[in-house]
Amino acid sequence: MKRFFDIIVSLLGCFLTLPLILLCIPVIRLGSPGRAVFCQQRVGLGKKEFTCYKLRTMKVGTRQVGTHQLSESAVTGIGRFLRSTKLDEIPQLWNVLIGDMSLVGPRPCLPTQEELIGEREKKGVFSVVPGITGLSQIEGLDMSNPVGLASRDADYVESASFGLDFKILVWTALGKGSGDRVTVENDLNDPKEFH
Repeated sequence: MKRFFDIIVSLLGCFLTLPLILLCIPVIRLGSPGRAVFCQQRVGLGKKEFTCYKLRTMKVGTRQVGTHQLSESAVTGIGRFLRSTKLDEIPQLWNVLIGDMSLVGPRPCLPTQEELIGEREKKGVFSVVPGITGLSQIEGLDMSNPVGLASRDADYVESASFGLDFKILVWTALGKGSGDRVTVENDLNDPKEFH
C-alpha cells in the first residue's frame, strides 16, 4: 500500500512540478554559477548508499557535511527561499519514484555522519526506506542531535502506518518543522565537495 501510494503521488508530483523546476533552474544559475540540480550520496535502506537529488541552495565549493555544520553565508539568495518553502526537495520525488526513498520516513543521512549511522543501526532505523519528510522533521529534530534523531526515527519505525504517514504529509504541507539548520562557519573553498 505504501509503495503504491508513493508511486502514484511521486509520478503525479513529478508531472505537476516539472514546469516549476524548469523555472527554478535558470534562477538558481543566475544567482550562483554551477549546476542547478545537486546530487549527493546518502545512506538508505539497509545502509545502502544512493544518489539523492535536490535543487542547489548552497554556493559551489561548499563542503558536503550536515547543514548544521555550515554557516548561513553558504546559502545563496534564492537558496534561502527554496529552503524555507522546501521547494529544494522537489527533485527527491524522482528518488521516490525509483524506490530509493519514500514520501515519509527517516531523512537519509550522509555517509560521513558516522555517529548518526551508528545510532540508527543500533535502533533498526535502516530497516525502512528513508523519506522526503518524517516525524523527526515536523518535530524540529535535525541531524545536529544524532542520538535524539535516531531515537525518534526508531519511534517512527515502530509506529509507522498509512494514517501516520498521511498526517506527517499534511503537517509538512502546512509548514510544520524547520528543516535542517545552517549555523556554523565553514570553509567555502574546500575543493573536495560542492553543493
